[in-house]
Amino acid sequence: MKFKFIFGLVLAGLSTFAASQQQELDKVAVIVDKSVVLESEIDGLIKRVKANAIRNQQNLPADRVLRTQAIERLIVESLQMQMAERMGIQISDPQLEQTLLNFARSEGLSIDQLRAQVATEGLSYEEYRERVRKELITGEVTRANVRRRVYITPQEIDNMVKLMDEQGADQVEYKLGHILVGFPSQPSQDDIDAAKTRADRVIKLLQKEDSDFAKLAVTASSGAKALEGGDLGWMNINSMPTLFAEAVQGSKKEALIGPIRSGAGFHILKIHDIRGQEIAEITEVNSRHILIRPSIILSEDRAEQMLKEFRDQVIAGDADFAELAKEHSADPGSALRGGDLGWSDPAAYVPAFKDTLNTLAKDEISMPFRSTHGWHIVQLIDKRVGDITAKVKLEKAHGLLFQRKYGEESEAWLREMRDNAYVEVLE
Repeated sequence: MKFKFIFGLVLAGLSTFAASQQQELDKVAVIVDKSVVLESEIDGLIKRVKANAIRNQQNLPADRVLRTQAIERLIVESLQMQMAERMGIQISDPQLEQTLLNFARSEGLSIDQLRAQVATEGLSYEEYRERVRKELITGEVTRANVRRRVYITPQEIDNMVKLMDEQGADQVEYKLGHILVGFPSQPSQDDIDAAKTRADRVIKLLQKEDSDFAKLAVTASSGAKALEGGDLGWMNINSMPTLFAEAVQGSKKEALIGPIRSGAGFHILKIHDIRGQEIAEITEVNSRHILIRPSIILSEDRAEQMLKEFRDQVIAGDADFAELAKEHSADPGSALRGGDLGWSDPAAYVPAFKDTLNTLAKDEISMPFRSTHGWHIVQLIDKRVGDITAKVKLEKAHGLLFQRKYGEESEAWLREMRDNAYVEVLE
């Protein structure tokens, strides 16, 4: 099983001699503003990268190159954690446990099974938990700082929708590899020329039949995904940075693209694979309901019994569903409309409500059921397959523009934070 988080390794059963060696390893390796990176942290990250490489059958460069990349990763992480502390961003134990529970469920595991799986990988569950906590914190501090840098105009959304219509780009996705040969945020001409020379050298190496893109990415890239072999995952042209989209369009699988210059340096792309088509249809339901909330003076049993009586009265023709909803429903939004919820995607409702709707035939009224909101009866008025192409396109255009700008601004923010920090690597 591949974990979505980077795990730490545990050093156990140390002898007195080994303990003294560990103490020696835990010396300060890098000073980062008001914090430090320890030698053992660098060593631990390198070991995790090597373990992942073995599992993924990935070749790695020399330890010296890995060490340089690991130091840069830990410098940025330290700066993010220091900023999170200043901003008061924390992940509580209940939040962490819920995240771990959600992750375990997504993998079809219980928490106990997750613990066992972690143990089989030679990992400490406690250290694993703290790595997850740190990744949640760094992700939150990045989002908090980058979101406010992203602004999308209505005209940009309209233009994106037109582009999607003209190119059909929403149907094609590319699995991209990325190498960034970077230069400083305010480079001299010598910096630019040197980076271009290095990028051309990387291109020549990649053009060889036995080239290993992932290994070269770890060795030569200064991009955010360097330690992952430059893997950017699946992207379509609308979610890529503009420079990438223009270069990738019309290219075929295994194509090598670049060097492409940006404000960060020279980019080299490889198209590992191409796929895809999407459908913009959804099954919508039109329904109405009556909600009764139990309280100190209204027991759970009495709430359920009231709804049973309402259901029987409506089915017998002795009462009108809409009038009962107006008089008794505790959902103020729908009560004024006779309980009418209108057309909606069932996924928008809480699980108990959604699951009950999915069991009903047209015009059928459910038996009373409990949700997080209280006790309900619901009537399915009708179903339809909705054409929501226009709505989906607008939402997707906004999402793609946000993703593109977020990615660009995230890289810029991290680079600015790194450039403005005091960093001293101790040899």
